[in-house]
Amino acid sequence: MLLHQHPFAAFQRLPAFHQSLHAPRVVVKPSRTSRRNFSIVAAALEKTNVLLVGNGGREHALAWKLSQSDLCQQLYVAPGNPGIAAEAKVQNIAVDVSNHAAVVDFCKQNNIGLVMVGPEAPLVAGLADDLAAAGIKAFGPTAAAAQLEGSKKFMKDICKKYNIPTAAYESFTDPAAAKAYLRQQGAPIVVKTSGLAAGKGVIVASTVDEACKAVDDMMVGGIFGDAGSEIVIEEFLDGEEASFFALVDGAAAVPLASAQDHKAVGDGDTGPNTGGMGAYSPAPVLTPHIEQQVTRDWLLDPFVANVWSEQCWHCQALGLWCAML
Repeated sequence: MLLHQHPFAAFQRLPAFHQSLHAPRVVVKPSRTSRRNFSIVAAALEKTNVLLVGNGGREHALAWKLSQSDLCQQLYVAPGNPGIAAEAKVQNIAVDVSNHAAVVDFCKQNNIGLVMVGPEAPLVAGLADDLAAAGIKAFGPTAAAAQLEGSKKFMKDICKKYNIPTAAYESFTDPAAAKAYLRQQGAPIVVKTSGLAAGKGVIVASTVDEACKAVDDMMVGGIFGDAGSEIVIEEFLDGEEASFFALVDGAAAVPLASAQDHKAVGDGDTGPNTGGMGAYSPAPVLTPHIEQQVTRDWLLDPFVANVWSEQCWHCQALGLWCAML
């Protein structure tokens, strides 16, 4: 019945979607600096041109919503895709987003007032840093903060240091040591690339042999490139997984919504993980009680209270997700 509607029309009917757009909840009393940081987006959108970086479904959703704003004059998307180009005000552009100097030059030549970066890889590579250095407003974390997504070892170490609940783990750069650890731990067990692998670098192994093969594929065979030069071997936790999203700037945390996605390629959650084959929000498994626990015990203290200041992250906003099992 939804085939003849806009592909993102269903989002408008979700309570969490409306709540996040129209009534964000500030769960830490923001300082003047915090209010100034969060207002950067609104200030940048005053009758201005916007550049959106990315070409996937996430960027299509962002383009669809950005194009509806009366404050958005022209929306450029690099590189975009044919579906994104069909949205109002949108023009796809052939700018190599890995060439940060070229992105900066485009912004200056086209009077870009705000850049939104969708994918993780450009953020990890420091695109937001280089835009800020050029005086161009960018919505996205610095390269240092983006390591939370770019390095699973970094993220796990942060969780361990600040007592944020996470599955037991060890990291390895030597495949022989990794396989020795696997034989010691047994199966089922989880083997992950530490680096970015487009959502595909996770193997849930039901046997030690399968886990050892994953180690060889990642570290010796290089099926995920440099992302697999370091791996994380993690305790297997059985249950449902959900994500909880928030925007954080170091003084304030604004919860957005929960979501669950469909990862495994086969019916009945079987087969290898994909980059994601659809999602729904809010996630019923993330109850109000669990949401409160996440914001109070994990997001506010210790993350906002300790991690941000100690890591010396300087960015306007960081999107956080918390996976629950």
